[in-house]
Amino acid sequence: MTDPHFVVRGHWLAVASAEHVRRGREEGFMQVCHGKAAPLQRIQPGDRVVYYSPTVSFQGKDKLQAFTALGVVKPGAPYLFDMGGGFRPFRRDVEWLPAREAPIQPLLETLDFSAGIRNWGYRLRAGLVQLSESDLRCIAAAMGC
Repeated sequence: MTDPHFVVRGHWLAVASAEHVRRGREEGFMQVCHGKAAPLQRIQPGDRVVYYSPTVSFQGKDKLQAFTALGVVKPGAPYLFDMGGGFRPFRRDVEWLPAREAPIQPLLETLDFSAGIRNWGYRLRAGLVQLSESDLRCIAAAMGC
């Protein structure tokens, strides 16, 4: 990180389609839960965030089930962004790290949030869940980060 004042406080798993995550990576931001502010307010500068993408496209049937981005939240509060057509989601700026997409299936029995849990995906429906440090490290390693 370029800012020496970053302090890692939390680790988060956000859920979005791969196409939405790729746009965020290109433009340096994250959005969660259809642009709601409250979930983004739980995240602090210096926190690490990993995106899981169940599908390639929004509301698509094109399964991906992979981790698609990993980054560090930059200083600043959530802010409104006008995407046009009346859609004004909240965003946070993120410094995305070089990482490759990694399928979740090989990690399911290793990760704290999914090991031994048959319906692991149900918990992810919230759109943003806190991760353990060991889960973050495991996912980062799988992503080559």
